[in-house]
Order: sequence, then structure tokens, then C-alpha cells
Amino acid sequence: MKPYFKTVTLISLASAHLIAAPASQITNPDFTQGDPIPERANQDWTLGATGARGWIYSHRMETTQARQIYVNNVDKQSPADGVLEAGDVILGVADKAFSYDPRTELGKALTAAESNAGKGELSLIRWRKGKQENVVVKLPVLGSYSPTAPYNCPKSARILKQGCESLAQKISQPRYKANPVTRSLNALALLASGDPQYLPLVKKEAAWASDYSAQRMASWYYGYVIMLLSEYHMATGDDSVLPGLRRLSLEASNGQSIVGSWGHKFAGSDGRLLGYGMMNAPGVPLTTSLVLARKAGVNAPEVDLAIDRSLKLLRFYTGKGSIPYGDHAPWIQTHDDNGKNGMAAVLFSLLGETQPTKYFSKMSLACHGNERDTGHTGNFWNMTWAMPGVVQSGPQATGAWMHEFGAWYYDLARRWDGTFPHQGPPQMKGDSTRSWDSTGAYLIAYAMPLKNIMLTGKQPSAAPALSIKEAQSIIIDGRGWTNNNRYHAYDQLSMPHLFERLTSWSPVVRERAAIAITRRKGEPSPVPALMKMLDLPSVEARCGACQALVHLRGKAAPAVPALRKNLQHEDLWLRIQAAKALASIGDAAMVALPELLTKLAEGATEKDPRAMEQRYLSSALFSSRGGMLSRSLDGVDRDMLFKAVLAGLQNQDGRARGAFSSIYNQLSYDELKPILPAIYEAAKTPSPSGIMFCDQIRMAGLELLAKNHVSEGIELTAQYVKIMKPHASEKRIHKVLAFLKQYGAHAQKTIPLLEDAANYFEKDENRTNGFPARLGKQKAQNVRDAIKEIKALKTRPTLKSIKTSS
Repeated sequence: MKPYFKTVTLISLASAHLIAAPASQITNPDFTQGDPIPERANQDWTLGATGARGWIYSHRMETTQARQIYVNNVDKQSPADGVLEAGDVILGVADKAFSYDPRTELGKALTAAESNAGKGELSLIRWRKGKQENVVVKLPVLGSYSPTAPYNCPKSARILKQGCESLAQKISQPRYKANPVTRSLNALALLASGDPQYLPLVKKEAAWASDYSAQRMASWYYGYVIMLLSEYHMATGDDSVLPGLRRLSLEASNGQSIVGSWGHKFAGSDGRLLGYGMMNAPGVPLTTSLVLARKAGVNAPEVDLAIDRSLKLLRFYTGKGSIPYGDHAPWIQTHDDNGKNGMAAVLFSLLGETQPTKYFSKMSLACHGNERDTGHTGNFWNMTWAMPGVVQSGPQATGAWMHEFGAWYYDLARRWDGTFPHQGPPQMKGDSTRSWDSTGAYLIAYAMPLKNIMLTGKQPSAAPALSIKEAQSIIIDGRGWTNNNRYHAYDQLSMPHLFERLTSWSPVVRERAAIAITRRKGEPSPVPALMKMLDLPSVEARCGACQALVHLRGKAAPAVPALRKNLQHEDLWLRIQAAKALASIGDAAMVALPELLTKLAEGATEKDPRAMEQRYLSSALFSSRGGMLSRSLDGVDRDMLFKAVLAGLQNQDGRARGAFSSIYNQLSYDELKPILPAIYEAAKTPSPSGIMFCDQIRMAGLELLAKNHVSEGIELTAQYVKIMKPHASEKRIHKVLAFLKQYGAHAQKTIPLLEDAANYFEKDENRTNGFPARLGKQKAQNVRDAIKEIKALKTRPTLKSIKTSS
């Protein structure tokens, strides 16, 4: 069987999809009636080892409403060649019409056909040019997945062998090039196979990696390149790659922000991130790569510091939810988010830390089905890091996950030559990684039993292996959620069952139960039972009670005394959850204000080095979206208030700082005098994290200074015109220039600064940070128009000064 082939492009005239409806009018087509594939709906699927690809209707990230698969093309000399052709429609499998999800049903049929019992016979219901008949595609027999697959699993071993052979042939081509992520994963897969015949190819790839460098998207690429070099050196002892490994490790370490994070790019010269700010999808693999580099012999204080800072950030999420997109609250909608829990399980296992390894591996195991099938910008990361995360909990965990989801999904994704093109999530258009090669990622999963490299278990997991019963219980925890209907399954549970789920180890399960409890109609108030839960020994149960009380809002007022008691608990996350519940209750919870303000003023501690509790309290008390003090400060002790504000304005997080802007318009200038220096400093100096939201407090401060004609705000506002965060600056600049005009003729002294900003926007901003040139010219014109207006200003309002005010 040849792994390289030509593609059959025969298209049935009866169903040629050349004219289609606009994407905005996408409906479920019936191909047997001549309906076309909707316009721009270009996402199609590998149909397993058949050699065919097909289009399946999807709706809201699911293919459950589809009942047909339209065959796009068939590879020449593949098993389906001569049985299927482009234009055919598959209506079912094994003599049964598709009934719930053609993608899943075909995947399971492929798994069954490849078993010894299936004899390699894939039975399909084929529609062609008005005629429906049963046909059989003959597939190679690979056997069945074992109960602990990929462990003790001959089928997994056969898939690994075939995949590595095809992958090696691909990599050996003179023109072989790939995305740095997939290129590194492909080489790691060959290394993980342990087959010495692939070492020359891996050595060639390691030489490429050793010379690698990038400017754009460096944070995404460096982690995987460093992993390859580290694993290669540890496996072979080849010192020729050490200079490159050390260089890349130092560049990555020095590119980390001052709070221990990475973004799309490395941090700027001031140690702050650019663009969207912190992103954990590249950050966690980068941290893992540095840990591996250190194991491979890269000893440098910069690397140690980068690892330590990142771990302070990531450890926080243990037990609280999924690691989120950036420096945000734990994600509790699904059990993983872009594979970051799997990444974290691997990272903490390499460090020998049992608790986080166990937790993040369990989260990975509970993530399957529609949860696993999606992700921000696609599902490449969710699928790549699924098995590496699950495997930390042992063979029973991997077997349970494969039985629930992985077996059919992997078999559907695997082509007839053993490679794995990226499938993408169930959506109408391809995702941002649609052209990537996922072969290496899947083969690494199948190579886990060999334990040849660190990423596949050469170092034993730090987490204890789960039993069959434990693994299956966690699989069940992951059921009951679909993107189309997020509440239905939990809405069917009895109240006793929901309260039981409210005590779960999983924050995701607790949240789903909490929502269902508060949605339930015609039942007695759940508040008394929740109040009892607030006294249980289990922290998880208490957190679950708080999660439900948050959703009950004012109806939870009787729970205020019990919640105040939990504000004193030793567990940080429980204290935060109790504070969130109190904030959601509103006026009835104002009696807890002294404790909350006092706690907020404490700031960072040894157990909370990033002042995360302060961050959440800032939101609970001051956020314009429901903060307890966001609408009124009546009766609030000013000394206690200002101590909290002064502390909160120094929090690392931009969003936390931004919450305090709600008090600026509630207090008079005279009342604000004691904290004016802090307001000025918060406007002047951006937060080191939460870059996406750092402008809120800065803009609010500039507005306050301008409204009160504070002299120190004149130059600060003019400087901000140029240095404000580029994202959406074409809109924000109008407000900033309006602030400056409030100073009247006093603003004329800033004209040189404004002229410099206009020239920068017109000539240099696009080259410096990629800001669209068209919008840059627009901003330049806005500034020049403002300069004309400022030159014409005659009034000189009386100025105040922070120095004299404070």
C-alpha cells in the first residue's frame, strides 16, 4: 500500500456542489434531493481508513442534527476506491440509517470493522444518483482496543508502527516543511517509538530545531521546539544541540513577563506583555519545555526564575477549574480548555508534584465528547494534550477514556496510510489550524506504553493510578453537557442527586448542579439545605453551596451569617466563593463589608503571592457589574475604604484595578484627595498583568484628573495618546484627546508630544506593532485635528495639583 497517492476528483453531475446558499442562511441539506453544500462551508472530515473524505452538516459545534455524509473525494488505490466516489452520499452503517450523529456512528463502525470479529468489513448504506444500496469497504484488520488502550494493546502498537513508517517517509522528503509545532511533534513521535532506524531523521530535525528562531508567534513555537531538543538530547546524548537548546531556553525565559506569563509574543522591554496579554495555551508548554531543558542540562538562573514564576501562576488553578485562556478566573464550563489541563498534568508530573498532577489529569479524563471536541480557534490543542493528560492517571484511565470517546474519534481521524490530518471541531468552516498535520500528536498518544521519552512516561507519573471504578466514575462526571443543550441532562436529575453532585471533586460538575438547582421550579427553597452544606467538613461541598448561592442572588439572604463564617476559613478559594456569594446577595450582605474590605487591604501573602484573593474581592466589591459598592458608598467607613482602594490599585491584574474606577464618580474631589497620588500612579503605570483590561483604570484616572483640572494630568494625558494599548485605540483616542482639551490653553505645551504621536501613528506604528496602517493614518489625522483645536483654545481654567491636594 503506497502512502503517497493521487486523489480521485470525480464529482457526480447529479450532486455537483457548485451553487450554494450564503453562509448566513445555512440549513441542513438533503443531498438525495440535490441540495448543495452551503456556500463557504468548507469543513470536511477524514472518514477513517477508507481513503475517503466527507462533508457533514454541523450546528452549534455538533454534528448530531446531520443524517448524511457527502463524499467529497476518494484517494486512488485506497480501500474505498471503486466502492465510493465523489458525489456519493453515505446514509448509514451496518444496514442501519444514521440516527444520532453520523460522525460518531461512522467512527464506531470503523472501530468495529477493524476488529477481528469485524473481519475488516465496513458496511455502508450508499446513495448514488437516486439509487440506494448496501456496500462494503474492505479495511485491514487491526484488532480491538484493549481495556487499557493504548497499554497492552496490539491494535495501538500496529497503528503506531504504520503511522511512524508513513511519517518517516514524509519527513525524509527533500522539501519537507511544516509548522514548527507539528514539525516538532512529528519528530518527537519518531523518537518516542524507540525505533533506531528513525534516529537519523530525528537528528536532522533536531539540527533544524537547534537553529530555529522566530519573531512572530514565538511563544507558541518555542515551547515545542525546546521540547524536541530536550528530549532528543536526553535520549541520545548528542551534545551538538546543546548550544541551540540553551539559546532558545534563555530567549524564552527572558521573553516571559514580570508576573510569569507569556502571550502571542515575548514580553516587551518593560517586562509587560503586548497585544492580548497573557495566554496559557503557549505558556504552559513553554514552562514544560523549560523544565525539560533543565533536565537536559541547561542550568541558568534565568530558566529557574521563569519556571518558578510560571508555577506560582499555574498552581493557583489546582482544584478550582480548568486553566483559563489567560490571567482570568478558572474556567468552569468544561473539564478542559484548549488542552491546558492536559498540559498542566504533564508539567506537574515532571516536577513530581502529586496534587496538581492528580487534579489536572482527572480533569483531562472527564473531558470527552462535545467537551473535548471544541476549543478556542479550534480543537488541535484539546486533542493533542488529551492522552498526555489522561495517561498520568494510569492504564485504567486511558482505557476508560478511549472506550468513551478516543477510540472512535482516533479511528475516524486516521487515514488509510496511517497519518492523521487535523480534523477540527464540528463547525461549518475549518478552524485556524485546519492545514496542520496532527500525525505526531496522535502517534505520541499511541507511544505512551513504550515510555521512551519524558513526554511518554519515561519518568513515572506523580499521580496514583486510578482503579477501573474510579476511572469510570470520572468519565461519568464528564457526561451531561453538549454545546447545543447545556442544561438538559442536569435538569432531569432529582434534587437529591443534584445536591450530591454539588459536593463533587469537579468544579465543573458543581457549577452544572448549582445552575440546575436554581433553575428548578416548584420545589421548596434550597437555601436551608445549602446553609447546612456550608458547615460540612468537605471544602468541595462548601464551595458547591457557595456556587449555588451565587445563582440564587437575593433569595440567598438567609445564608449571610453562614457565608460570613466561611470568610474566615483557611481555604483561600472557599473564602473567595463565599465573598462572591455575598456580593451576589446584595444589600442584605452589607453587614459583611468590614471583613471584606479588611481582607482586600491585606494584599499578597506567602500563601497567596499574586494577591488572587484581593483580585476577586476587588471585583466582588467594586465591579460596575454588580459590585457591592459600585452604586453607593453611603455609610462606608472612609478610612477602611481608602486602605482597600490603595491596596487594590497595586494589584497585578488590570481588571482588578479597573474595578476601583466605580468609586471615582461617587466621591467628590475633596473626598478623593487622600488617594489622588495613587489614582495618578494607576493612570501612569500599566498593570503588569491583565493587559487586555489595563486601560479601564488608566482612562478613568485621566478623566478624573482632566475633569478637576489637575496639572499633573496634562502631560500624562498627552503621553498616553501615543502609548495607549494599540487594540481599539482608534476608538479610544477620541476620548483621550477630549480629556486633554478640558485643560484649555494649558494643553498647548503638549503640542510637541502630540506632533510626535501623529508622526508615529502615520509612519512607524504599523512597523513597530502591526497596527493596521489605515487606522494609524486615521489616528494621526485625529491628533492633528486636535492640535488645531488646542492651538485655538483661549481659556485657562484654574489648575489644581496633587502635591498641594495631598
